[in-house]
Amino acid sequence: MAHLLVVESWVGSMSRLLPRAIREGGHEFTFLTRDLHHYLRSAPEGTAHPLLAARNVTTAETNDIDTLLPHVERLHEALGFDGVVTSCDYYLPTVARIAARLGLPGPTPEAVENACRKDTTRRVLAEAGVPGPRFAVCADRAAAEQAAREQGFPLVVKPVDLCAGMFVRRVDDERELTEACRAIADFPLNARGQLRAPVLLLEELLDGPEVSVETVSFAGSTHVVGVTDKSLGGAPAFIETGHMFPAALAPADAEAAQDTAVQAIKALGLDSVVAHTEIRLTAAGPRVVEVNPRPAGNRITELIRHVTGLDLAAACVDVALDRTPDLRPRATGLRSAAVGFLVPDTEGTLEVIVGAEQVRSAEGVLEVQLAEPGRTVKTAGSNNEYLGHVMAGDAEGPGARARVESLLSELRPRVTTR
Repeated sequence: MAHLLVVESWVGSMSRLLPRAIREGGHEFTFLTRDLHHYLRSAPEGTAHPLLAARNVTTAETNDIDTLLPHVERLHEALGFDGVVTSCDYYLPTVARIAARLGLPGPTPEAVENACRKDTTRRVLAEAGVPGPRFAVCADRAAAEQAAREQGFPLVVKPVDLCAGMFVRRVDDERELTEACRAIADFPLNARGQLRAPVLLLEELLDGPEVSVETVSFAGSTHVVGVTDKSLGGAPAFIETGHMFPAALAPADAEAAQDTAVQAIKALGLDSVVAHTEIRLTAAGPRVVEVNPRPAGNRITELIRHVTGLDLAAACVDVALDRTPDLRPRATGLRSAAVGFLVPDTEGTLEVIVGAEQVRSAEGVLEVQLAEPGRTVKTAGSNNEYLGHVMAGDAEGPGARARVESLLSELRPRVTTR
């Protein structure tokens, strides 16, 4: 039995999948957080969050790396950790630093930090010749406005250190750029209370469909699990409205996306990591959007498990323990699986989601998770405002997406506006 240290977590699906994978692997874990109430609040009333079923639950200031490292060293002396993991992007560099300090398996801190900073990722990939959009790294709004005049609109403006598509916007003129830059500047701390970098990233607007390549890197080799497709909406934002695995692509397009993702992972120097690399299939060829050195979110890991039998949360645990992951696909009876998200387009209070019971009982449904009445509803500006999701599979071929879209069309949120 191995003992893992879990440092913080998202409170969404991976916060449940990772503890499950640890337990099913016959291991145990200690959970370390700066704010225990963050996880207590996220569990449905009358239930306990699975992270809090750890062998040990301890608190420390996880946002202060200089005091955290010696604290974790003392914990390691007392408890003996065999690996360290997180599911939260904002703590991936912290976990890499901890692993290096304790001599545990994991990617190098430099590789993780470069992957987690979008501006550094761009520079590293450009130097390595990995295809991406034209870009400019801008110290402030004035620099962004000057770069935009030089590059020309339309453009995409991004913060360099946020997740879930937060504040990523298409801009078509100087007014929209100014508004987008101002919105980013007005968000100086991320969701975990960490001070953000004020740097802005401007990129050319890429054409073509977006996909993600799911990989596992171990012992210097990267294994491609497959390619997931992505639906986007909410313009000028880039909100993920659904996914299907495997992506319905021509073999040449799938191979090109996979090759580009592997090149990006190699250029960044990532190893001992499950990664989720987003790619645009443009008319000029694949272009890297970003490289995430952690398993895919938004239920993509579960789509993969339903189709291939592979558990990427378990693979994440294995590589953190320096164990060869089992990546052999198994027949599951499904040829494709898809998830679609219920994206709000108004603000107010949720009264009810009409059609929920019919969808829950529909044929081929794998998951239905919907917001409860009384929920405060915001107009979606990122992947953080969903009102729920529907997942379905197809045993015959790539029909899962159409099935999910049909089911979603039956759901009608009733919102009382303010």
